[in-house]
Amino acid sequence: MIVYLQPTPVRIWHWIHALSIVTLCVTGVQIRFPEAVNLFGSYRAAVTLHNVAGVVVALSMVYWVLYYVVISHAIGRIYFPTGDEVKHGLIRQAVFYAFNYFRGKPNPFHATPENKFNALQKMAYLVIMLVFMPLVIVTGFLLLDIRPLRDMLFLLGGIKLIDGLHFFTACCLCAFTFFHFYLTTLGPTPFSEIRTMWTGWEKEEEAEEGGAPTPE
Repeated sequence: MIVYLQPTPVRIWHWIHALSIVTLCVTGVQIRFPEAVNLFGSYRAAVTLHNVAGVVVALSMVYWVLYYVVISHAIGRIYFPTGDEVKHGLIRQAVFYAFNYFRGKPNPFHATPENKFNALQKMAYLVIMLVFMPLVIVTGFLLLDIRPLRDMLFLLGGIKLIDGLHFFTACCLCAFTFFHFYLTTLGPTPFSEIRTMWTGWEKEEEAEEGGAPTPE
């Protein structure tokens, strides 16, 4: 059976957000290590592109909050794991990714429009979207132009602390992006999950028969 899993607003947000995060990661490497990396012609070009991508990421976060909190009212159902999921689903899904997938065993979780993410995904997305993304955005804006914010930076611990926090959260986001891409290859085929996020439809052998698909 084919299930309509990802509505158009979610897919638009996902690809804009993903492209912007990758841009931030790549430009950030050149900004941090300008002597070793030169992918954009000049340091100034890398900084400009980095800043533009940062603004896009910040706007995409506003879009994400508006869609899931105000429009679809689905943030709790989609992103917050239940007690049973935390108690049983986390370990079960971790064992699948680490061992059972390579032994040819089926995924214990089957996505539906009402429950898109397994327990491990929900926990990871919660930490990323509610902790790391706000941190990297706020610290990024504080570093955008330090002159008018010098006093605020001093009160928050100084520019070195803000810069270190920005670098740490950015590294975590880059690592998550890489790991997230790897996990997308663990579907029925290496590109099936990517195709789902592109088209919105997922082929689910064990999905229940139901009514017509509707967006969140």
